[in-house]
Amino acid sequence: MAFALPLPSLPKRYQPAAIWALYILGLCPGLWYFYLAATGGLGFNPVKDFEHLLGIWALRFLCLGLIVTPLRDLFNINLIAYRRALGLLAFYYVLAHFAVYLTLDRGLIFSSIIGDILKRPYIMLGMAGLAMLIPLALTSNRWSIRRLGSRWNTLHKLAYSVLIVAVLHFVLARKSLTLEPIFYITLAVVLLGYRLIRPTIMARRRAQRAANVSRTTS
Repeated sequence: MAFALPLPSLPKRYQPAAIWALYILGLCPGLWYFYLAATGGLGFNPVKDFEHLLGIWALRFLCLGLIVTPLRDLFNINLIAYRRALGLLAFYYVLAHFAVYLTLDRGLIFSSIIGDILKRPYIMLGMAGLAMLIPLALTSNRWSIRRLGSRWNTLHKLAYSVLIVAVLHFVLARKSLTLEPIFYITLAVVLLGYRLIRPTIMARRRAQRAANVSRTTS
């Protein structure tokens, strides 16, 4: 049974402005870290720190995008209008994370990149996550939704696979199970677990609504 929260909904005419505000605010951390890296504000190894922080924000936005559906299903908090922006922000941060790795970290030296991949297999997991995010980003528009129909939903379930490889990439990169990796592992388990039980929950809610309608009409 869903819990209805008395939250005011934003009028639809204000939603485009709110979505653009989300994009602007969402990109601010990356711009701020770029400024710190360029001005020596990220410490001893600014390139690695910058790369790491971009990856963390990619994981955060990916998780936020996947939380939208459970919030709507369980608590009647409808943020669906902002899910695409959250997903695209995750993609932008992954892309920036990868670009920093290729250019600033490895200097676009192919032999160095290959050697690093062989020594650190978690980098391949990150590349797999980026590869899966590309079709999701390219089809995050209304034209693609109309064109693909039901296949669009099937394609965008890849987001859960992206979450798995992203969390594995993050945990293996950290090389230790501190509080932060444990938090993201737990969150991923909860989100993936909810995805598995969601059909049952939604079927019960439909049955309950049908029973309520039947009682009111009888």
